[in-house]
Amino acid sequence: MRSLIVTEFISLDGVVDSPGGGPHPSAGWTFTDVEFDEAAYEIKGREQDEAGAMLMGRVSYDEFAPVWKTMDEFERYNAMPKYVVSSTLADSDLDPEWGQTTILRSLDDVAALKEVDGGPILVQGSATLAQGLAAAGLVDRYHLLEFPVVLGSGRRLFVTEGGEKQRLRLAEHATYGNGVQLAVYDVLR
Repeated sequence: MRSLIVTEFISLDGVVDSPGGGPHPSAGWTFTDVEFDEAAYEIKGREQDEAGAMLMGRVSYDEFAPVWKTMDEFERYNAMPKYVVSSTLADSDLDPEWGQTTILRSLDDVAALKEVDGGPILVQGSATLAQGLAAAGLVDRYHLLEFPVVLGSGRRLFVTEGGEKQRLRLAEHATYGNGVQLAVYDVLR
């Protein structure tokens, strides 16, 4: 069975909204509010090297497709199979220049994808999708780069309806000179 890894840039108050750009009033906070330290992004290179597929929601797909396909540093992401979970997206909406993209219609489709041989499936961005995957018991690991910023509002990664509890075990951690912290958590079942 393939593992499903949610990978996020996250603020101290749990916001994952618009870290590189987007609609949030503080969009781009990972670049504008914290000094760059290349070492903090080492996990991103590892993720590309180890991943077998990328999974995202429609909004993240719409934001990533036009930009990532032009970026040399995302060569492996651009070449790997990509899956978009959407009930409204049509095949004709997919960007043919950002190839190997398949639409999944439900979390059951995601569960079936986990049963197919291959490397880990990375969930990029897509806070709402990540919340649904967690509630369905499909998340195996979290890769979080926590930035020393408090945003106060925006989409959060950990939002539970009805008080569901999710137990995690710290598998890896590091702190970088700019105050960013890496926290890799395995989901305990």
